[in-house]
Amino acid sequence: MAIEEIKDLKKPKCVGIIMDGNRRWAKQRNLPSFEGHKIGYNKVKEIADWCIGEKIPNLIVYAFSIENWKRSKEEVSYLMNLIKLMVDKDKDLPLFKEKGARVSFVGDMSLVSEDLKRLILKAEEETIELKKLHTVIAFSYGGRREILNAAKEISKIKDKKEIESMTEEEFSKFLWTNKIGVPDPDIIIRTSGEMRLSNFLTWQSVYSELFFTKTYWPDFSYEEFKKILDEFSFRERRLGK
Repeated sequence: MAIEEIKDLKKPKCVGIIMDGNRRWAKQRNLPSFEGHKIGYNKVKEIADWCIGEKIPNLIVYAFSIENWKRSKEEVSYLMNLIKLMVDKDKDLPLFKEKGARVSFVGDMSLVSEDLKRLILKAEEETIELKKLHTVIAFSYGGRREILNAAKEISKIKDKKEIESMTEEEFSKFLWTNKIGVPDPDIIIRTSGEMRLSNFLTWQSVYSELFFTKTYWPDFSYEEFKKILDEFSFRERRLGK
């Protein structure tokens, strides 16, 4: 079998990305941090195209964590406006629809404003039938919060006996990602040089292949992305067997 055929067989079904380094990228260039976030947001649209070109069906990007709510009101407001830009039918949502990209959000939406929640729900409804790429935005997200939420849901509908006999597979059905049909990530990429997952997909990442790059997110290129995919294609994933 040719090397290219082997690579095709080992394409990831899901890629997770911790998009880190926007503020440091801006500081390095004597720009306001908001400029880094703006360029970082545009990079999401680029990587959606890369995934479609590589026939990767699922992409999960870590856009805004539970902990990010602690940032300055000014910065949080700017980041909320970027999310609004993405899901507004008069702004960037048509771009994702043209790509054939379904857009979904996972996270604790109880912390999100009502007007933004309405836009998010509308965007999810309008793109639910699109099949080229499932773009999942981890927004107001924390892996521990997701697991805690699942446990609370289970406790409301299952009795003690059912909970005691519950399997990991049954538990995972209550996770936010599972509810929208997204598989666990085969690959998780973190940019900016930090080498930790920072509460991203805590349950789902147990067998993910991890890739850390010193490149700040706004500078992350298709060439670097492709290099990661190529390395993944040659990694042996025994999954504990």
